[in-house]
Amino acid sequence: MAAAGTASATPVPVASSIPVGQGYMGAGYAQDNKDFKPVTGQLQLNTPGTVTPDAANPPGIDVSHYQGSINWSSVKAAGIQFAYIKATESTTYKDPDFSANYLNAYNAKVIRGAYHFAHPDLSSGAAQATYFAANGGAWSADNLTLPGMLDLEGGCYGLSAASMQSWILDFYNTYKAKTGRDIVIYTSPSWWNSCTGGWSGMSTRSPLFVADWTTAASPVIPGGFPYATLWQYADNGSVSGISGAVDRDYFIGTSARLLALANNTP
Repeated sequence: MAAAGTASATPVPVASSIPVGQGYMGAGYAQDNKDFKPVTGQLQLNTPGTVTPDAANPPGIDVSHYQGSINWSSVKAAGIQFAYIKATESTTYKDPDFSANYLNAYNAKVIRGAYHFAHPDLSSGAAQATYFAANGGAWSADNLTLPGMLDLEGGCYGLSAASMQSWILDFYNTYKAKTGRDIVIYTSPSWWNSCTGGWSGMSTRSPLFVADWTTAASPVIPGGFPYATLWQYADNGSVSGISGAVDRDYFIGTSARLLALANNTP
């Protein structure tokens, strides 16, 4: 899954209308991201039971309370190797299913990480990073914990590109000071190009988790990033152990590199 070229510029998305508590990975794209490709099927996943330490492009999912009760043992048996789990929004909201999902994924030996749905219009990046780190976003070197992720979508929140850049860097610096890890950034090409101006300031700091819902062999990469580390390629997947649709993801690399990201090793 080689990285593709950057997306063309799109109109600046309007301020988000997503209330606190209702955000999740992909929630904002229906209202303002017009460059997503239609989902017409699913990419071929690893067959359950065939995953090896050097398997290419291990599959993953991302979840929130909208998925309801999850049987993480069944998810693991289906071949899912990693998951990002919604923890917080703004400085007031914690996902009601986060604690159960985070613990049960760990017990099922699914490599998991927490994510924060950003509301840059409500408080500073530092304040939201502090809340996230204290409510599920912390990190430990246990072979099963990914660095926290910052979910950026759903409009530019009335901020200029320069102000958005400053907000993101404020979040990054605070999170790293509290956890020792670089925050992962989740976004789409249209959001990043519109709301940060295709900023390159995070390209050497943060792994990119790109949202590009497509059946193409590789994702479109936002301006300012040379490549993606993770890819959300569909929002209508099906996985054993989860009722209803779930977002489908890939780690772009090997299972060994996924473990290295979790453990903060070269």
